[in-house]
Amino acid sequence: MANRNTSRPHGQTRRSQIITTFGPGSMMDLPDHSVLIGGLDHWTGDKQEIVEPRLLEKLEKTLDLGQLQMFAPPHDLGDPTQPKTGIVAWQFPEWFITQDAIVDPDEKSKIRSRRLVHRSALTSGRFIDDNRKRQNVVPIRFVRACRNGHIGDIDWYPFVHESLDSECKRPLWIDELDTSGDISSIIVRCECTKDRPLKEAVGYVSKALGKCDGGRPWLGPYANERCDQISRLLIRTASNAYFSQKMSVISLPKRNETVSKAVDQAWQFLEIAQSIEDVGYERRRTQVKSVIEDFTDEEIWGEIEARRGGTGTEKSVKQAEIETLVAAKDGLGNDKPDGDFFARALPRAHWDQPWMKDIVRVVLVHRLREVVAQIGFTRFEASTPDIEGELDIGVNRAAIAREMSWVPAIENRGEGVFIQFSKNAVDSWAARSDVQAYGRKLLNGFDVWKDEHTTSKREFPGLPFIMLHSFSHLLVTSMSLECGYPASSIRERIYAIPEIGYGVLLYTGSPDAEGTLGGLIQSGRKIHDHTRQALEYGELCSNDPVCANHDPENAHERRFLHGAACHGCLLISETSCEQFNDYLDRNLVVPTLEGAGVEFFIDGS
Repeated sequence: MANRNTSRPHGQTRRSQIITTFGPGSMMDLPDHSVLIGGLDHWTGDKQEIVEPRLLEKLEKTLDLGQLQMFAPPHDLGDPTQPKTGIVAWQFPEWFITQDAIVDPDEKSKIRSRRLVHRSALTSGRFIDDNRKRQNVVPIRFVRACRNGHIGDIDWYPFVHESLDSECKRPLWIDELDTSGDISSIIVRCECTKDRPLKEAVGYVSKALGKCDGGRPWLGPYANERCDQISRLLIRTASNAYFSQKMSVISLPKRNETVSKAVDQAWQFLEIAQSIEDVGYERRRTQVKSVIEDFTDEEIWGEIEARRGGTGTEKSVKQAEIETLVAAKDGLGNDKPDGDFFARALPRAHWDQPWMKDIVRVVLVHRLREVVAQIGFTRFEASTPDIEGELDIGVNRAAIAREMSWVPAIENRGEGVFIQFSKNAVDSWAARSDVQAYGRKLLNGFDVWKDEHTTSKREFPGLPFIMLHSFSHLLVTSMSLECGYPASSIRERIYAIPEIGYGVLLYTGSPDAEGTLGGLIQSGRKIHDHTRQALEYGELCSNDPVCANHDPENAHERRFLHGAACHGCLLISETSCEQFNDYLDRNLVVPTLEGAGVEFFIDGS
């Protein structure tokens, strides 16, 4: 990664982190200063194209672009004789505070004062005070930003003087009333005797920092745009400073070869079908039923339309994936060293136990390729794909380039385990009156959250999704103890599509390797043991009875998207969870101290 004004790299980071954590518009701390990662227009060097037609089609629709490409972030060639490659980073913020604090011995509170200085007042990266002493400085940790992703330095003089017309330019100080670093104990002071507590800049409705100027410094000079938002205080290193908006797909075998072969065998009957209803009618024939019994009418009709040159009904990201995973009766894909997908169903005899009675299939995904692309970012509040893996077109995301012609992407190769739940069992459970009544409590909590987040496009995912999501988190914890991967390396994909089916895919992958070592597959062969252990974990939490009895509407706890869920039981690393640890409730999975009686696994042990 290179500074704007020099070709010498100032730091390095993993290519996968560029997509997730340090993408365009994010802030990164370097040894001497902090930088803002530049937009795609400022990336240099040859880029490796990543091909994944299904993801590309979705991104083109989301961005409303006719032609788009995906490229991996540029990598360091490691050869000093070759042209430099990398990503331009702009120094940000431009305000610093001195590291040497002045403590007044006469003050009982021991106020610590540090000089607040602009970059233009530095000499060789240091500040020379009135005593000609050279002082080290560090970037100020407070900046201003808005919900549209714009960011900039705080105008400290107007802030402390509470006026845009003030002409005072005397030295500024940051006074800390204690050593906690809490905002409530920080005062910004000018030597003209004016001062102002920094906490006055905190909050959704505070206008202390003025109106946003639409600054997009990561895109380079003159990149500002109109903005009607009010600037808000942002801590550079806070977790809400940057949320990469990503979309990912699992690479699937081309045009589902198993469906194509099935249609081939029954083509003499299926070629006359003119609608999906005709497929259902032809299915009654013995010659047809025996061939296509593992596939839905939608899958067969889609193959028929594809053969006739039609586009068929567009499938969501997860719909296409679950259709492929449930089709893995014996084997699916190619077991080749460079293959993208290969899966085998694990015979039921290997995992058939009483507590597994509502699970109909376990698929070991030996080879898996996931492609992840970034199309923008948000600040203050994350914007996640919906439960079908689709990005919300209406999200007001910040741009990562002046003109979008390509997006950064990475490919992860690894392995996974897919668990398919009985559709009839899940639907019957969700239709129970007691489950519906309990679900209204979760919906009420979501409604309270929605009232506070009026700009959010998120929808209530439904009880089957919450149940599967909670089960997935318990299973991640259970499998991580034995599979050789930490829980933070195991990711999930929840499939809750009533028309197709229900399932959970746990997988792991690495962008810097050709695959993984098979630890997850080996654990998948004992999925019944891990499932039982997961269900036992869910029955009792170290925070019970507070956790089990949590009411989602509780304004004091402010966990509106949780039922019985906390850090002691269900919450896991956010790198693993596709919904940022929202929509969780173990009451829907197993019996707890709450005694709600709405658990899916009635015989949990």
